[in-house]
This record gives sequence, structure tokens and C-alpha cells, in this order.
Amino acid sequence: MNNVLFAFSLTILAGLSTGIGSSLAFFTKKTNTKFLSVSLGFSAGVMIYVSMIELFSQAQNSLTAELGLKKGSWVTVISFFAGMLLIALIDNLVPSGENPHDVHKIEDIDSKKQPSNSKLLRTGLFTALAIAIHNFPEGLATFVSALQQPTIAIPIAVAIAIHNIPEGIAVSVPVFYATGDRKKAFFYSFISGLSEPVGAFIGYLILMPFINDLMFGIIFATIAGIMVFISLDELLPSAREYGEHHLSIYGLVAGMVVMAVSLLLFL
Repeated sequence: MNNVLFAFSLTILAGLSTGIGSSLAFFTKKTNTKFLSVSLGFSAGVMIYVSMIELFSQAQNSLTAELGLKKGSWVTVISFFAGMLLIALIDNLVPSGENPHDVHKIEDIDSKKQPSNSKLLRTGLFTALAIAIHNFPEGLATFVSALQQPTIAIPIAVAIAIHNIPEGIAVSVPVFYATGDRKKAFFYSFISGLSEPVGAFIGYLILMPFINDLMFGIIFATIAGIMVFISLDELLPSAREYGEHHLSIYGLVAGMVVMAVSLLLFL
């Protein structure tokens, strides 16, 4: 029982660290387009690096171990692009037209540099969705590792917590710029991290007898595809619409560096 409580505690702490990133919305000026451009680029860098370097490789390792090199590699690639197709379908189902009753104007920003508020809001919400789905298997993985080997689970949980801080920024900043509501930005960002303990809870109650490396591999590859698509389709285009192309690229590289260092710290 103590191991179960310890595992849940680790998972909750890792998941709720998105709140650190999301709290930055409370200290951000809405008129600072340079900060928005850098932040969106930073978020894209985080998501692309995590997807291509960590999630994809983990998925491929799991699937090739289960299915063999050739078949496992094929399933990894198919799952990756299936994730892109899934989020593209969701994207097309969500209305893109701006509703003045749903979002507030971003004040004091040059209209030539202002992407539609609804697009920014959708960017933040899609990012929250991707991170929530991404955090779900992370929570399950943290929980399972804590039950099996608690000493290994601690650095895993810390690494995930570090990952979740910039992920919190990825959600809160575009939602804040779209709505002007800091509390709403914090809420969506904070709640995206709650899927981590939810993943642990569902895993404990339902999925534990069925979870295996094959399922984990497919899930991680699919989430990698979802996150890359959102970065390319939502985050980077929104950053460039502010006319700060180089800043968005600098932010992208910075996001990749942060994620690379956080991964290396816990090798």
C-alpha cells in the first residue's frame, strides 16, 4: 500500500508541475508580441524535440522488441502518422471562424501583426489536448516504474516535471493572448497536467492487466505524431504571424536545448 501511495504522489507532483509554466501567464504583458512569438516558438521546439527524440525512439524500441526490427519499425511509423491524421481530423471538425462573443480582442497590438484570437485560442486548446494525451501514458509509466523500482522512478518523475514546465507555457500563453483572461490560461494549462495522475489512476484500476510494451509503443508513437503536427500547423504559424520570424526560430531552438539538457541530466 505504501508503494501505491508513493507512486501516486510522484505522478501527481510530476503532472502538476505544468502549473509552474502556466503561472507565467500571470506575469506576462498582453501587448508583448515578441514574448508571444518567442514563447510559441519555444513551445514548438519543446514538442518537436520530445516527440522526435524521446517518444518516437521509445516507441520504436518497444515495438521492435515485441514485433521484430522490420515489423516494429513499420508499426512505429504508421502509428506516428496516424497521430497526425487524428489531430488533423479534429482540427477540421473545430470551427475556425472568430466569434466576438467567445474571445476578447488583444488590445494595443498592431492589427497587421495580430493573428485571429480564435486561432490563438484553438492553438492553446489543441496544445492542451496534445499535452493531456501525452501526459496520460507518462503518468501510467511513472506509476508503474514507481511500483516496480522506486529508486528509478524518482529521476523519471523529476525529468517529467521539468518537461511539464515549458508544456505549461505552451498552453497558457496562447490562451491568455486570445482571451485576455489569466485565470482561464492558468486553468487550461494546469488541468492538462492532471491527466498524468488520471493516467496512473486508470492504469491502477483498469489497464494494469492489459498494458504491455506493444500498447505503450503504439501510444507513444501516436502522441509523437500529434505533437509534431500541432507544432507545425498551429504553434509556428501563429508565431510567424506576429512578424517575428527570427525570434520564433530562436525560441524553437531554445525549446529544443532545454528539453535536450533535461533529458541528459537524467541519463
